[in-house]
Amino acid sequence: MILVFKLLSTPLLILCLTLLSRRFGPAVGGLLMGIPLVTGPVSVFTALENGAAFARHAAVGNLVGQVSTCIFCFVYARAARRFNCWVSMVVGVGAFFLATFVWNLANWTFAEAIGLLLVTLLLLSFLTKPVNMEALAGIAPRWDLPARMVVSTGFVFLITLSTRYLGPQLSGLVAPFPVFVLVLAMFTHHQRGAPAAANLLRGVIVGSFSFAAFFTVVALALSDSWLAFAYGFATLASMATTSAIYLSTRATPFVGTTPSIGLVAVAPLKPNISRDGGSL
Repeated sequence: MILVFKLLSTPLLILCLTLLSRRFGPAVGGLLMGIPLVTGPVSVFTALENGAAFARHAAVGNLVGQVSTCIFCFVYARAARRFNCWVSMVVGVGAFFLATFVWNLANWTFAEAIGLLLVTLLLLSFLTKPVNMEALAGIAPRWDLPARMVVSTGFVFLITLSTRYLGPQLSGLVAPFPVFVLVLAMFTHHQRGAPAAANLLRGVIVGSFSFAAFFTVVALALSDSWLAFAYGFATLASMATTSAIYLSTRATPFVGTTPSIGLVAVAPLKPNISRDGGSL
């Protein structure tokens, strides 16, 4: 059930996130990826299949796992200042799994998990700054959207199969693997340069406060008799957090917003347009 949901939803979500990033800029696209678009519904299926206690335990793992996602974003953005998208991907994914390995050595309580995540978000939000970049208009190649959808679906399929053999904590730690972030960051980096990728990744870090809000409610309020109420309230908390972040940044909007990019190719963009990632 979880696998079917992921395989059906992943291409649609990648399509929507790509179009929104093109319309409103990579930073806003990154902010939207902070919402648990996949891990949230997966948590619902987990609770239905394994019970609320298992889902609460997995939610604690989700909170710690999101720390690894934010570390991936920070490391990738730093690496992108000097390297191409492939090297940056390897370094970022390596940082994610190294952090996951470390987190899995401990037994996490909710207080420890949310404390670690909030400290990480505040620190990385301070260390990463919006990157100034010139607006870039262009035409995406024909294969761009299909490639994004196929690659992301393949990643989701492999990760979902692997989590079947893991316990609740490690499943929760691995579940936030940044499939959408990885795919969009690599394509953005390759087509529009390191500054655009850095803005997208910073948006994910800031948007992770919404992720924290959702799984805080799940970890504290979920019970077998209140599944619908707990997940409904968690969704409202996540959306309210995203709205508050977006509204608070409108006065000083994310830089790097670009005009809409079409879907039909007439001339492909040059890869790695800017190697200068600016100050993070």
